[in-house]
Amino acid sequence: MDGSNGAPLSFSARTAGIPALLLIALASVAAGAGPVAAKERRAEVTWSVNLNAPAGAKSVRLWIPYPMSDGNQEITDVVVSGNPTASGVYKEGAFGNAALYAEWTDTKGPRTLTYTFKVLRRERATRNVPSAELPFSKAEYRGELAPTRLAGLEGPERELAERITAGRKTNREKAISIYDWIVENMFRDPATKGCGLGDVDTLLRTLGGKCGDIHSVYVALARASGVPAREVFGIRIPPGKEGEMTKAQHCWAEWYSPGYGWVPVDPADVRKAILEKKITLEQARPLREYYFGTVDESRIAVGTGRDLTLNPPQSGGPLNYFMYPYAEADGKPLNEDLYGFNLGYTIRYRELRVAGGGRSGT
Repeated sequence: MDGSNGAPLSFSARTAGIPALLLIALASVAAGAGPVAAKERRAEVTWSVNLNAPAGAKSVRLWIPYPMSDGNQEITDVVVSGNPTASGVYKEGAFGNAALYAEWTDTKGPRTLTYTFKVLRRERATRNVPSAELPFSKAEYRGELAPTRLAGLEGPERELAERITAGRKTNREKAISIYDWIVENMFRDPATKGCGLGDVDTLLRTLGGKCGDIHSVYVALARASGVPAREVFGIRIPPGKEGEMTKAQHCWAEWYSPGYGWVPVDPADVRKAILEKKITLEQARPLREYYFGTVDESRIAVGTGRDLTLNPPQSGGPLNYFMYPYAEADGKPLNEDLYGFNLGYTIRYRELRVAGGGRSGT
């Protein structure tokens, strides 16, 4: 996933109510000042798996989302141990998602695996996104403009997208309008399991969900208005020095700016703050400004794409998305649902010191 690090995207026409210090920072960026140093976090992450599979199963297979190094994160010191018959890291071809794959053949007793890696994650902040845009080939971005099984682009999606973006000409104008609509009309529903399924037709009626839901709506509306967009799936590094992060999965979205690249957005985190901090839309304005163009340093990206066939291919149908582990025994899915919390795994983290001897911020 490509992009640029630097200071947050400025909003010359949308600054009312922003704290003075933030306004000064935004003005400095607009004036061409040097980039603000991106914040960083460094951590060691450990997956511990004791797979819940039928004792008599002859063939048991497991796929775990595997983060890769890119311009925003560095993955190092990977160690895999346990008793799988075979294991390896494989990428699927459609989106390039990587998986740590393990299989147990005719294994008697527990099926165990431990997977540890270190990550240096940087805040990703776009800057100087041009208001004038170059032409781009929709054929080249057909994957980022296509419907998915749970996110159509016709009917209610098309009608709403056209209403929200009426009079907007550029991708940037449309992306901002859709972001504003999401923040002002959707809400975080704490009763949603996991990160949500992202069933857009249902969500346009209920308007409530978690990050997988809210960003599915964002991506669908962007695509329906002709703006290439995609979800980015990952997991958060929680606050604190160490602890569990088994259910800390999180996703965000990106839209494409012709001549610039991919720009991140996270309206779901704005709605989460409104719910959990019990603040108003106006009080959430600094976060609203921040999360259009910036995502913080406490998240690890693992991939993108919907309706996935993994590598090696799973026997079950395509996965809605790949942010949670998936397993099969003798060709039948072991996951009780998309999230697979029943599989028997925990994820823990330990914060590490960043360069200069200090601990990373949270």
